[in-house]
Amino acid sequence: MKVVGALALSLGYLIAPAAHAAETVKVGLVTTLSGPGGVMGRHHKDGADLALEELGGKLGGAPAEILYGDDQQKPDVGRQVVDGMLKRDKVKFITGIVFSNVLLAVQKPIINAGAILVAASGGPSETAGEQCSPNIFSTSWQNDQAPEAMGAYMRDQKISDVVIMAPNYAAGKDMLAGFKRNFDGKILAEIYTNFTQADYQSELSQIRSLNPKAVFVFYPGGLGIQFVKQYAQTGLQGKIPLFSVYTQNETTLPALGAAADGNFEAGFWSPDVKNPVNEAFVAAFQKKYGYVPSEYAAASYDAIRLIDSGLKATGGATTDTAAIIRGLETAELKSVRGAFKLNTNHFPVQDFYLFKLAKRDGTDTMYRKMERVILPAHADFYAKNCSMK
Repeated sequence: MKVVGALALSLGYLIAPAAHAAETVKVGLVTTLSGPGGVMGRHHKDGADLALEELGGKLGGAPAEILYGDDQQKPDVGRQVVDGMLKRDKVKFITGIVFSNVLLAVQKPIINAGAILVAASGGPSETAGEQCSPNIFSTSWQNDQAPEAMGAYMRDQKISDVVIMAPNYAAGKDMLAGFKRNFDGKILAEIYTNFTQADYQSELSQIRSLNPKAVFVFYPGGLGIQFVKQYAQTGLQGKIPLFSVYTQNETTLPALGAAADGNFEAGFWSPDVKNPVNEAFVAAFQKKYGYVPSEYAAASYDAIRLIDSGLKATGGATTDTAAIIRGLETAELKSVRGAFKLNTNHFPVQDFYLFKLAKRDGTDTMYRKMERVILPAHADFYAKNCSMK
């Protein structure tokens, strides 16, 4: 659904017009639409818009609209936006949420309001484990999963020692914890950088002096663009292999260009995953928006379609939350990733792949070349701590 206007509110969110009816399903898409993380929010928004458009503007057969909120990458702003959507706009569903610290700030108000969160990005360990809730679902990932896959791959490659790095916030800590869970070599340094840091020269000098066999990082969005470019400019590219998660993907590759060439990434999805749903999604997305979708767009697309599948159990009615939850738990979603299965904590059980960053077909266009499945049907580590069984 295309935004054709903006309402300048103090909390600042946009409303996409839709056919209004007494039983209109309202979905609040809260994401990062400004600052360094804005590129990921754009993918969230475009993926959701495409899904609702393909569903004829309806969810579960009922007219639907999406309200957009910019959390500005700040937990307090995200909570204000969510509160406004829940209280003033009476949304039943919240989706999006790029950053885990924002998700942790908004999940309790969503649960208390009897609404449902379908996360399309962040997957904090707390949310997947002890703070799990019947009202929280994910179509993306639990933070530890992709780094667990990369840790397993690097272990199997018998890489003896590494430096690992991430921003100092909830997801960064989860990512490095996940990597260490499966990597059995020596960690020469575990470095946490400022959440808004743009200059990594000091850390890159430290890497050079330590001379590890490899470096593993998590730097999403604009952070990743800065880090990977500086890694190449410092002369480390090609000398010390760079491995990452949620750093070198379709949100950053257009800006990274050759700075990513030869590096490695792990993840649950790419535009080249072979199944009819994904092939149709990627083609439709590129035709509509003129760029290649990322896992953020894919997870957002699946989030709207999961809501649609769940609401079919109630005929589009949103009054019976328990019935909607049952519908979401049993929904037969034909996902862009192929087989889609929710664990007991409502996080996906899914394959994780190794990608090598390369130029596509002899051009200068960088893409994630799929190398192999690292962890098939991989469930997250924290489901065992969730009270839902």
